[in-house]
Amino acid sequence: MILGIDTSLGTAVAAITRDGEVLADEQSANPLGHAEVIGDLLRRASSAAPAPTHVAVGMGPGPFTGLRVGIATARVFALGKGVPVVPVPSHDGIALGVLLADALTGTETGRFAVVTDARRREFAFSVYDGLDDDGLPVRLSDAALAPRDDLDARLDEAGARRYDATSASAAMIALAAARALDASRTLADGEPLYLRSPDVVAAHAPKRVS
Repeated sequence: MILGIDTSLGTAVAAITRDGEVLADEQSANPLGHAEVIGDLLRRASSAAPAPTHVAVGMGPGPFTGLRVGIATARVFALGKGVPVVPVPSHDGIALGVLLADALTGTETGRFAVVTDARRREFAFSVYDGLDDDGLPVRLSDAALAPRDDLDARLDEAGARRYDATSASAAMIALAAARALDASRTLADGEPLYLRSPDVVAAHAPKRVS
C-alpha cells in the first residue's frame, strides 16, 4: 500500500494499493492552513492503510510554506513507519488524473499544460503529451514560471492546451509513485520545486551594543 501526500495547492492525503485501488482519499481545498488540517487527514487516510510500504509526496511546484508542511509530514511519517519516501512532481499527479479521466471517456487529450497559480501575478506550468509505456505522463517540459500576461503566448508556442488546476489529488500522486516503482524509475529528486526564493529571509545579525 502507498500513502500519498500533497500540499502544493490544498492539502490532500490518500492511500492506494500498489495496483491503484483507492482505499482513502482525504482533502481540504483551503490553500492555507496546511499544518492545521494535515494531521487529521493523515489519521483518517492511514487508518485505511496502517502498514504502507511507501509514502509518496508531491514536491511541487507550490508555495514555500505549504510544500514544507507536506514534505516534512511525509518524511516524518515514513521515518516512523520505516518505509521509503517517493518524491513525485505535483504536476505529474495532476496530469495523470487528466489523462486517465480522458481515457475513461474516450476523449483525445492532445498536448496540454498543467497550470497552477504561483501567486505574485505568475503561474507555474508543465507541458505533457500522453502516457508512456509505463503508464506515466510524458512530461515535455519541467515546471517553469510565467508572468500571468505572458502565459498563453508561451503555451501557444508549445502547442499546448491550457489546463488550470486548483487542486492536486494525493491518490494520483500515489499512483504515479506506484507506476514509477514498478518501472524502477525516479520522477523527482528530494528537493522541493519552489521555482523561486521564499518570501521570508533570515534576519541580519543583531547590532553590537557598546
